[in-house]
Amino acid sequence: MTATIIPAVPDPTTLDWNNLGFQYLKTPLRYRAHWRNGAWQAGELTPDAQVHISESSTALHYGQQCFEGLKAYRCADGSINLFRPDQNAQRMARSAARLLMPAVPAEMFIDACQQVVRANQAYLPPYGTGGSLYLRPFLIGVGDTIAVTSAPEFIFGVFALPVGAYFKGGLTPSHFVVSDYDRAAPNGTGAAKTGGNYAASLLPHQQAAERHFADCIYLDPATHTKIEEVGAANFFAITQDGKKFVTPKSSSILASITKYSLLTLARERLGLDTEEGDVYIDRLSDYSEAGACGTAAVIAPIGSILYGDTLHTFGTGTEAGPITGQLYNELVGIQYGEKPAPADWIVKVQ
Repeated sequence: MTATIIPAVPDPTTLDWNNLGFQYLKTPLRYRAHWRNGAWQAGELTPDAQVHISESSTALHYGQQCFEGLKAYRCADGSINLFRPDQNAQRMARSAARLLMPAVPAEMFIDACQQVVRANQAYLPPYGTGGSLYLRPFLIGVGDTIAVTSAPEFIFGVFALPVGAYFKGGLTPSHFVVSDYDRAAPNGTGAAKTGGNYAASLLPHQQAAERHFADCIYLDPATHTKIEEVGAANFFAITQDGKKFVTPKSSSILASITKYSLLTLARERLGLDTEEGDVYIDRLSDYSEAGACGTAAVIAPIGSILYGDTLHTFGTGTEAGPITGQLYNELVGIQYGEKPAPADWIVKVQ
């Protein structure tokens, strides 16, 4: 029998903070809590990075699981910021409700994130490197059951890892191709942050990468006429007159916390009109700038979109547009404590 190879925890002093990618790196401690007999048990930190569950767990067979992603940031004064963790807690609760799982109380969710950051703060990239500590909360159905029904028990966990940019090149535009595949069904689980949505995206992403695109763009599953998501991120665009921030609205789009933050910043800091609505794939010429946004990507400017045989380029296709750059600077400045944050957007890790 082959022994499981468990990755070692690296010495943080050996890490190249300025050249971190977006890949798993084991850190010393993570948080775990169990839901049994109708209630959450007290959670705790553990060095064990392996999750031990029944072979019949619903998470394995029926996809009863959801997850989140958020980041902690080192500020110039050495303090640590969590960016809008209450919004992640609320989104996980919505995902859990859709998948018939018990919600993790917001207080428990935020406390777990703070515990994990404190325990692993030696792995939080220094201020000025552009890195952050990525947190991955997850909720899975476990226990002995084989019926297509909700699990008898659940595990809530949070682990952390240092990361750099999701898309290489920072604000250098990336290029995307429209996929013929659907990301989610019209009345399915597209608005839930559940693994099945991401498993369905693996093949389209690989096909896009083989054609030298950063990722693919998904159209609405009902009509295939409107942009919904950009790979694992949300889409936004700026109108040709530079006066409006536009982003798709649909019941099958994951509600990106980054996107809703950008909507607020576009309106309140940049004075733009904002609109959530239909973004038709054959009307790309209405927009001077476009981008993908999300916790992992932050903002990835879109240089071009290939739709069928037509390539639409935004601006020069080689540099971020001015409004995209302003939005990026506002958002990142808030996250790293360089700019004032709207009320309740920042939680200090004490």
